[in-house]
Amino acid sequence: MNNVPSNVQKKGLKAMNEKDVKKETEKSKITKFLVQTVIYLFLFIIAIIVIFPFYYMIISSLKDLAEYKRSVPTLWPETIHFSNYSKAFETANLGVLFKNTLYVGVVSTVLSLVITVISAFAFARLEFKGKNVLFAGLLATMMIPGELFTITNYITVTKLDWLETYKVLIIPFLVSVFYIYLLKQNFMQIPNELYLAAKVDGTSDLKYLWKVMIPLALPTLISITILKMMGAWNSYVWPRLVANDEAHRMITNGLRNAFTATDGQTDYPVQMAAVAIVSAPLFLVFIFLRKYIMKGVSRSGIKG
Repeated sequence: MNNVPSNVQKKGLKAMNEKDVKKETEKSKITKFLVQTVIYLFLFIIAIIVIFPFYYMIISSLKDLAEYKRSVPTLWPETIHFSNYSKAFETANLGVLFKNTLYVGVVSTVLSLVITVISAFAFARLEFKGKNVLFAGLLATMMIPGELFTITNYITVTKLDWLETYKVLIIPFLVSVFYIYLLKQNFMQIPNELYLAAKVDGTSDLKYLWKVMIPLALPTLISITILKMMGAWNSYVWPRLVANDEAHRMITNGLRNAFTATDGQTDYPVQMAAVAIVSAPLFLVFIFLRKYIMKGVSRSGIKG
């Protein structure tokens, strides 16, 4: 008889516990739903803020000057003017600007990759006196803003008589401490036993670098290539300072005053069309190659 109340009490407690667990589960689901809703709403607002300048650039490139100068801007052109793009290409001489920028970008990227790969391999695998001190000194230069080197670099290239040449656009920026550090960290993830085994087999350092380390570090090398090309494409201050002549002018500098008439009026819709044309390659690079950038950077930050 004494066991009956006890069993009933246990069943009652079990039922209460199940109800409490169910309530807590429902509360956690509601909380999770609210948190996700707030996060997605925040990301949506940020996306609108980021995308709107690009949207405004596109619609402005399709307007005429009169509509563009209205006090109340329109969010869609009343009359679409695709002719602005052909006019922009001819006015700014974009063919020459693209050629100059591609030449500087490709040559500087290839040479920079060679220097970066060899330097990163030396710091990651070779043993020589003063290696750690030298690498620490290189890292210390990353703390100095690049603008501080502008004056000294300008004086140097002036004495070398490099002004208004391709050399002045390529050579001063071939070495990037950040890229060397990034690739070195990736090389450090490759087991050292592979290097020792290769040396036992009589493999040279350059052959081991080409056959083993470069294929394993390919995502990081792709990331460096993309970032270097984008840096050359977006460069503005240095090219404008040292090579602003028509034969060596880069894209960013070519768009600066190409659409300003003699009376001081600027054809902004045509200028927006030119900016859209110039931005398109970078946009496509980001869309199709962003995973390589993220993969290369993430792999370089993990040491295992």
